[in-house]
Amino acid sequence: MLCKGLPAVPALLLVYAVVKLSWSRTAPVLSDDVPFRITWPGAEFTLPSTGGLYRPDDYIIITTVHNERYKCMLPSIGNGDQNEEHDYKGHGPGDLLEPLFKQSSCSYRIESYWTYEVCHGKHIRQYHEEKETGQKVNIQEYYLGSMNTPADSEAKDSATEKPEESETEKLKVHTKNIEGQITPYYPMIMGNGTPCSLKQNKPRVTTVMYVCHPEAKHEILSVAEVTTCEYELVILTPLLCSHPKYRFKSSPVNDIFCQSVHGSPLRPQSLEQLEKQQEDMMKPPFATQRAQEELDTKSTQDEQFVSHKSVSVGGQQPIAVGTTHISKLTDEQLIQEFLSGSYCFHGGVGWWKYEFCYGKHVQQYHEDKGAGKSIIVVGTWNKEEHIMWAAKSSARAYQWREDGVQKVRVVSHFYGNGDLCDLTGKPRQVVVKLKCKESESPHAVTIYMLEPQTCQYILGVESPVICKILDTADENGLLSVPS
Repeated sequence: MLCKGLPAVPALLLVYAVVKLSWSRTAPVLSDDVPFRITWPGAEFTLPSTGGLYRPDDYIIITTVHNERYKCMLPSIGNGDQNEEHDYKGHGPGDLLEPLFKQSSCSYRIESYWTYEVCHGKHIRQYHEEKETGQKVNIQEYYLGSMNTPADSEAKDSATEKPEESETEKLKVHTKNIEGQITPYYPMIMGNGTPCSLKQNKPRVTTVMYVCHPEAKHEILSVAEVTTCEYELVILTPLLCSHPKYRFKSSPVNDIFCQSVHGSPLRPQSLEQLEKQQEDMMKPPFATQRAQEELDTKSTQDEQFVSHKSVSVGGQQPIAVGTTHISKLTDEQLIQEFLSGSYCFHGGVGWWKYEFCYGKHVQQYHEDKGAGKSIIVVGTWNKEEHIMWAAKSSARAYQWREDGVQKVRVVSHFYGNGDLCDLTGKPRQVVVKLKCKESESPHAVTIYMLEPQTCQYILGVESPVICKILDTADENGLLSVPS
């Protein structure tokens, strides 16, 4: 329940009491600019340590028309973040990003026609490759910005210089509305791009906006041409998240926690009745049960759509990440078909796509309407070869949960005897890393490919489906259907 504007009756009673309390205390006055959410957590509950601060004496007791009583804890809005920002004595944003500039790392974003390359602290390139008959590659490219001027770009092969920051710039925090939320970012302006014929051959220039995201890997979130030959590019990075002024805030909603007292129900009766009425109003009025079942079945049959993002991992060769929402079979059926090799995962964006069939093979392929489908076998499964590989390598990696239980985090499998590599004269081979990745969609799968050495690959496969089977891995990393 969000208290914003005119809430429902139980919430209105609570908000009215909160507002009265705020006039008599030092707590900030509530307004529609600050959304609140009333939750009913029950007796077994501990207050969160992040977000708004909660003090023992910041509560009210409310009584409903049915004489139900609740003790509601009120947050002190903003004090926690303000105190943390005031006490922060760590590095500035430029220093926090310095490791990214020093490791010669590049990030990539693949769109329908253009590919964008950001080599952090060095340059931004926009290019398109076309393969002609005979495997000749034509490249159309533009540099959207560079840290080096054309005169000294050859002299600075490996050294990267950070721009000098004034004291005012070090303290100033820039913000931008990104996907509907005012977001702090650290800007880096990169000029000296390819001359723009539409602006009297002035060089192209890009403002790179580094934004904190704790789970990111320096992905390119967006590229936009804000005016002719001037660009804005947003990079998600975890490096800024240790600075409180740039920290990612997962939710702007402030929680008010109401616990029942003196034997009252967990939630007020009138609230339960109101929500049930709203739920009934949302149901289709004329749909029979059979028609609704057919509609539900149709909406879940073989739904397939692909989104993508491109990342660079540890300075390795760039990779394309494809997230596919796979067919919504039942979990048990999907797991059985996946482990039998009859259901294969597909992913990847750009020229090459990837197919992973558990216990069978890993392939990369390209489909062309005229020439058909080109397939390269990256690796095939052989149980004995994998066991020999597992004896020398780590087939299982663990992590400790908060309750002290050791859980399998990732399982690695070896697939060898792929197609012959022209550059090495040896068969291709790949290590498949199966990793649990929680997602709002229980049937999403993310696949990415790395090539740390010529024709020796790493295929990452991450999905909530894998979370259900990792703990069945034996000492060789072999999986089985959960009991």
